[in-house]
Amino acid sequence: MAIFMITCTTAPRAPKRSDAGCTANWRDWCDQGKTCKDYRPFFAEFSDVVMDDKLVIALPKGRILDEAMPLVRAAGIEPEADFDNPKTRALRFSTNHPHIDIIRVRSFDVATFVAFGAAHLGIAGNDVLMEFDYPELYAPLDLGIGGCRLSVAEPVGLAEHDDPRRWSHVRIATKYPEVTRRFFAERGVQAECVKLNGAMELAPSLGLCSRIVDLVSTGSTLKANGLKEVEVIAQVTSRLIVNRAALKTRPVEMTGWIDAFRAACEATNAAA
Repeated sequence: MAIFMITCTTAPRAPKRSDAGCTANWRDWCDQGKTCKDYRPFFAEFSDVVMDDKLVIALPKGRILDEAMPLVRAAGIEPEADFDNPKTRALRFSTNHPHIDIIRVRSFDVATFVAFGAAHLGIAGNDVLMEFDYPELYAPLDLGIGGCRLSVAEPVGLAEHDDPRRWSHVRIATKYPEVTRRFFAERGVQAECVKLNGAMELAPSLGLCSRIVDLVSTGSTLKANGLKEVEVIAQVTSRLIVNRAALKTRPVEMTGWIDAFRAACEATNAAA
């Protein structure tokens, strides 16, 4: 009988920004207030320093992608034409940088691809980061997009006479069981979580549970299903995330792109 042993190691912590390996040339450009378009000739120099394997950026499908792409393009990354084709079934795309590919995956999977090193950078909501809590991830930048909140909601009739401060045990439908348990455990409340991946709003009306934890933006979906937001667990925005090991082994390249996204965010905010 053959016995196999698998040893798991935790990726090293990321270096601080002050020692992350930015070149003097890059800092000079930042100090001069150059725009995102000015960065592109600088990134052409990366062809001499990147490793043989491509740098992979994971982007989420859906609504957040529409908000993320202006930042991606402002950072100097332009995907191939097929990326914008709504009929394409491709999930991996080349870009204007020969050493960079983009993959398009489910929002919940972005963090996993980056944490396990299948992708080096990605864009993910902090709701996903809180749920998985991967130590291999480093989130250096709040992109300020995809704003919403992670909230507890219950039927309107129940909310009229309910007091969340008196809860001792709750049964909740959610796709965020870890975040939900931690939130209520800190208050001494036992949370029994029913894992669902969608249509959370149906759960109370069908007797599956009395409350839900889900993302809320305008609240219109809750209202349409007879639910009311009663507590906010966390404010949610999308973050630029990087793999810690990649940041250590490819510091100049990785730090350069982090700074490019930072500059793109600053330019977008200045224009708003």
